[in-house]
Amino acid sequence: MAKLNNVEQTQLILARLMEGGQEDDDTCRELDRLTKLLNNDVESKTKEQSICDVIDDVCLDTILGYLDMRQADLVRAHGILTTSAYLKAAGDKGNEALCNFFFDRVKRGTYDDYIVAFCVAAAVFPIAPDITANIFLSEGFLPSLDPLMRRKWKSRKVETACLEMLNAASMNSQCREAIRKYCTDWLEEVVDQDPRELAKAIHSADPEIQVTEGSIAMRRHSEAVQNLAAVILAKLRAVPSSAQQATEGSDDRIQQANTSIEDLSKMFSSVILKDPEGDKRLSVEGLAYATIQPAIKEEVAHNKELLKTLVKILGNAPAKSPLTYGALSIFMNLTRYQPTQSEEEKKMSQLKAYANASGKLGPSNPLNDNDHVSERCKRVFEAGIVPILVTHSRHGSVASLNLIVTIISALSVTTSLRGQLAQQGAVNLLIAACTALPDSESQAKRTSAQALARILISTDPALVFGGTRARPMNTAIRPLIYILSPDPAAETRDLLPTFEALMALTNLASTDDDTRETIIRNAWPEIEEQLLSSNHMVSKAAVELICNLVQCVEGVALYAAEDTQAANRLHILLALADAEDEGTRSAAGGALASLTSFEAVVTGIVKRNRGVEVVLGLCSEKSEDLRHRGVFVVYNMVACEGEPGTLARKAIREKNGVDVLKECAKSSRRAEVVEVTIQALKILLEQQD
Repeated sequence: MAKLNNVEQTQLILARLMEGGQEDDDTCRELDRLTKLLNNDVESKTKEQSICDVIDDVCLDTILGYLDMRQADLVRAHGILTTSAYLKAAGDKGNEALCNFFFDRVKRGTYDDYIVAFCVAAAVFPIAPDITANIFLSEGFLPSLDPLMRRKWKSRKVETACLEMLNAASMNSQCREAIRKYCTDWLEEVVDQDPRELAKAIHSADPEIQVTEGSIAMRRHSEAVQNLAAVILAKLRAVPSSAQQATEGSDDRIQQANTSIEDLSKMFSSVILKDPEGDKRLSVEGLAYATIQPAIKEEVAHNKELLKTLVKILGNAPAKSPLTYGALSIFMNLTRYQPTQSEEEKKMSQLKAYANASGKLGPSNPLNDNDHVSERCKRVFEAGIVPILVTHSRHGSVASLNLIVTIISALSVTTSLRGQLAQQGAVNLLIAACTALPDSESQAKRTSAQALARILISTDPALVFGGTRARPMNTAIRPLIYILSPDPAAETRDLLPTFEALMALTNLASTDDDTRETIIRNAWPEIEEQLLSSNHMVSKAAVELICNLVQCVEGVALYAAEDTQAANRLHILLALADAEDEGTRSAAGGALASLTSFEAVVTGIVKRNRGVEVVLGLCSEKSEDLRHRGVFVVYNMVACEGEPGTLARKAIREKNGVDVLKECAKSSRRAEVVEVTIQALKILLEQQD
């Protein structure tokens, strides 16, 4: 086969597939070979003939036939990959061929043709949503299904295939509107049917009739079919139609619906609890949509047994599977906080309300407020979700990892959970996620980093990274640096991530010189930029970080070097020691207390205009803590040896420093403040330079 060219290889593979009768493994291998040839065909720039030219309607019919629900799941999975590769390689010709295939099958109208057509539409929707939506929305198609919807058909497989197609189509907003218009009544009939009552009625009429699951005699629906119809209804109920949004829920049809989202939620929950080991994909998917609604979130979160069962289902679910994604979506819905709106965003929301002709903003649901979300987060955490998320994060898809970090981020908002999150592996999860997520997922990376910051603010770094733990502390620094600067893609500037990152870095910088040096090497420009932030909380956090960073040689060098940059940095630090915010003054005073152990910094303060006045101003503060920092700086300056010390003592005397210190000693009640003040006074009075 290797000696044949691509076209000849394709023809040979198609011949084998069309012949049929192979084992599933052999069929999968042939489909994989065809997929590879199609992918190569897309990449090839010098091809004389595309292999798509030899894939005619009959060949395509064969390929799409492997998407039939009656095929083995493994074969269907490989068939989807081949179909995706074909549509990509064939372009518009492939889209046209897919349309022709679908409508030709529907036009034939046999059980078999309907099943194949609907299965193909359901399978292709996720990989080619635009073309499949166009097919689905073609004029007359949905109304033409009325005989099937009214159960004139006796084939349960046709009904199942149709529901699978509707389920896939309901991911598209336009298709959802069409389903809501043409299919709601039928879907409700399927869901509402009580098979037990129907069975009793049939048995009473004729005891000899054997009533079985999905029996034609019963004309009843199997539980699987009812679940599938319920999932579609959940999508229709959970996501309001455009008409509902415009009229604030005045749609009579929807208001009079027999099956509410609450009914559907109870149905899904019941199925999940009844047989946790069974196939729960549909019920989990349905509950994922139902939990978009606040009332359902509360109901699920307060059902301890259901939460633990969902955690167990997630723990046993294969990586990168629809079941995993559905279960994660439920937990994300339960723990999601409402985004904080700025005043400008609130005004924009008001304007949109007027634009929709409503003229007012409806009250937000109280079940979505922070207190309710926090309580749900605690319940989800108590159900044992975190270790399961840690495991899934190692092998999941990018989409799953997105959901995982969103859930962990929500849990990390509750301060009391942060220590336990760290103990259960959340720190390692978040650091790894920041590395694993591609640059295109910048929002998820920022979410991971912010959750990491929250946890590190509230925990002892030595406990998180110490002992036998393999991950070094320095691995947490880069993710935190990532959120020091505001999100460039955001419409409004959110400084909370910046503030939390600075606080977390401050905590890390309290540990050892190696960590401090790493922070300085990798983040100094960003930290220095935040010193000048217009938000005093951010500015204060940056100063507090610098207060810890100057405990190492590299930090001192930034202020003690004999160059313009160091002088400017000292000027900014002195300005912050004179800021309006007390916390900022305190942090800057702490940094100066450390830095004035070095002659160059003492000289810099003396030379700086108002430098000595700022330091003496700290000594006159009402706060004992601030006075302590001020007198410590003064003591370091007056105790300095050589010319820097002589200049400092002279400047402090000239600025009435002796009287300031005397007043400080009188007004202070803490022994350590008085002691340092007296030592400074003693030097000033005894050494007459």
